[in-house]
Amino acid sequence: MKEKIVQESIRLFAERGFKETSIQEITDALNVTKGTFYYYFKNKEQLLMDIHLSYIDHLLKRQSEILADGTKNHKEKIYDMIYVLISDIKQEGLSAHVFIREMRHLSSENMAAVEEKRDEFKQNIERTLKSGMQTGEFRKDLPADFIALAILGMTNWSYFWFDPEGRSTDEEVSRIFQRILLEGIQAD
Repeated sequence: MKEKIVQESIRLFAERGFKETSIQEITDALNVTKGTFYYYFKNKEQLLMDIHLSYIDHLLKRQSEILADGTKNHKEKIYDMIYVLISDIKQEGLSAHVFIREMRHLSSENMAAVEEKRDEFKQNIERTLKSGMQTGEFRKDLPADFIALAILGMTNWSYFWFDPEGRSTDEEVSRIFQRILLEGIQAD
C-alpha cells in the first residue's frame, strides 16, 4: 500500500502540484482512509521527502555504476551520465518532474538532505571532468564546476520539454547534448 500511495501521489503532484494536492485527494484516489496514509507517512512533506530521496538515490546508484566501469573513458562516462538523466524522463517521467518542480516545498532540514545528495551527483560529474582534463580528453581552460552545472542545466531543463515519444529518442538527445558540450556549436 505504501508504494501505491507514493505512485498515486507522484501522479497527483505532477498533475496538480504538491501544494494543491491534499491528503484527502490522495486517499480518495486510492479509495483508502486517511488513517492508511498516516500509517505510512507522518505528513505530506514526509511523503514528498520519500519521493525525493528515492529518486536521487536511484540516480546516484546508476551514476556509481557508470563511475565504476573501468572499460570506459571519461567522454563515454560523461555521455552515460547525461543519458541517465535524459533516459530517466522516459523511465521515471513523473518522479523526475516532481523532483525538479516540487523540491521547494521541503523544509530547510529536508532540503539540506536532498541538496547533499544532489551535490554529490554534481561533484561526481566534476571529478570525471577534471580527471578527463588531466588525461587530455577534455580541454583544461574551462572550469569543471561550470561545465558540470551546464550539464545539469541542460538535462534538468529537458524535463520540461523532452517528449520520449517525440521526434528524438533519449539516446539521440543525449548524443546531441554530449556533442554540444564536448564539441561546441562552432563550425570547423
